[in-house]
Amino acid sequence: MGALGDTLWIGPRMNFNIGNELDWRIVEGVDSVSDGRGRLFSIALARDTVVAGIGYSNTSGEDPVQAQMGFYITTDGGESWVLIDTSRTLDSPDANTVRYGGQDLEIIPVIVPQQSPPYMVDFKNDIIFFAGWASGIRRSTDFGQTWERIVLPPFDLEELRPEETYNFSIDPRGDGQNNNFLNFLGFSVLIGSDGNVYAGTAGGLNISDNALTAPADSIRWRHLRQAQNPDGLLGNWVTSIRENPYDRSIWLTNWTAITGEDVEGIVVTRDSGSSFEQYLPGERIYDIGFNGQTIFAAGNNGVFISKNNGESWRQVRQIRSNNTEMKPRATYYAVSNANGRVWIGTSDGLASTVDDGETWEITRVNFPLDGKNQFQDDAPDVNAYAYPNPFSPRQHDLVRIKFKNQEAGSVTIRLFDFGMNLIRILDDKRELSSGTYEAVWDGTDQQGRKVANGTVFYEVDTGNRRSVGKILLLE
Repeated sequence: MGALGDTLWIGPRMNFNIGNELDWRIVEGVDSVSDGRGRLFSIALARDTVVAGIGYSNTSGEDPVQAQMGFYITTDGGESWVLIDTSRTLDSPDANTVRYGGQDLEIIPVIVPQQSPPYMVDFKNDIIFFAGWASGIRRSTDFGQTWERIVLPPFDLEELRPEETYNFSIDPRGDGQNNNFLNFLGFSVLIGSDGNVYAGTAGGLNISDNALTAPADSIRWRHLRQAQNPDGLLGNWVTSIRENPYDRSIWLTNWTAITGEDVEGIVVTRDSGSSFEQYLPGERIYDIGFNGQTIFAAGNNGVFISKNNGESWRQVRQIRSNNTEMKPRATYYAVSNANGRVWIGTSDGLASTVDDGETWEITRVNFPLDGKNQFQDDAPDVNAYAYPNPFSPRQHDLVRIKFKNQEAGSVTIRLFDFGMNLIRILDDKRELSSGTYEAVWDGTDQQGRKVANGTVFYEVDTGNRRSVGKILLLE
């Protein structure tokens, strides 16, 4: 997910909207995504320019593996797109060294796209960086035409300088003897407004003051990891790096790696990495977003919101709007700000707020009640429907009953078994204004007991209209 001005881009299909409208648009000219297996993994934006990192799930083995495809790039506001296939520009099979300073360091070449998806991308002018996990941190100085491997310090080094002599090999697989390989696994990258490049790995945070301008063999790095300073990083796995435009502070999500010393949470540096503040220890956070001094952290246990730049936090475990709600066990993955509307990407749809989380709107794939849609031209007009249907409480958590209230008034929704015995009342004389709503059911009866498999009938009584339907319950 990414936003610039009033335009928001979302994955996995590279849909976008303009002006925070709910009219989601489809990009033309990105066939590998719209008609192929490609999915949006990362995105970086500037005026008229989009650099979209594309990956896919390789299913040739027993377990799906995320793989690298390349980048879709436009410089004319989306009128035309170019696909740069970086999966073909990884290391050559016979590459066994990389030049750094005045010496050649041994490398294990990365020759296949598996385990190298573009998790994060950033660019400035013609310089593009991306973090590709097994392929580490890569840089292009000609806006994606060619790419070069960027050498980072091994896990046990605190800095890397081209004038020094080193004796280490770059092997992202690890040798089982130490943790040096962790800092070769790239997960995040950011070009800061301070001119620094920040690279997050499974082995900590790397900061360079010359990575934008120096040749690849002369880039110097500071390497920070959790064990160096108890007041620094919480965890060594730096999965996302974001800059708050309000005060140019750099925020990092920290996960636990495999060193046994890490704690999950987030940290911020307000002085380019000289010092850090730690927040939300113990929480797995996937992304961080901003609206001035208000900070949003999206994670496993909901959204955490600080309205005072991190001094205190409020947890929103489950987002609810006036007409629906997120699943109780939804995971919150991404945050972006489009002209003051903050969007949260979740495992159960999109949520957005214009008042820093006091109220929310929830957006999902919409099958209108009044007939045809982009998926089914001949879809009939209905007064209500339930989805998913068939419904499995174990798999889906809850089923949604969508209905329209024609006039303001009370609404009651009743559920019956096959013998028309009342199972549960979901909304008993709930007062609603006119509009479209969703009621949710978790598969239990009025006493909280699981309902047996079979057909469940629902009745939506809006006072001036009675709509009925059925749900096939399959545990």
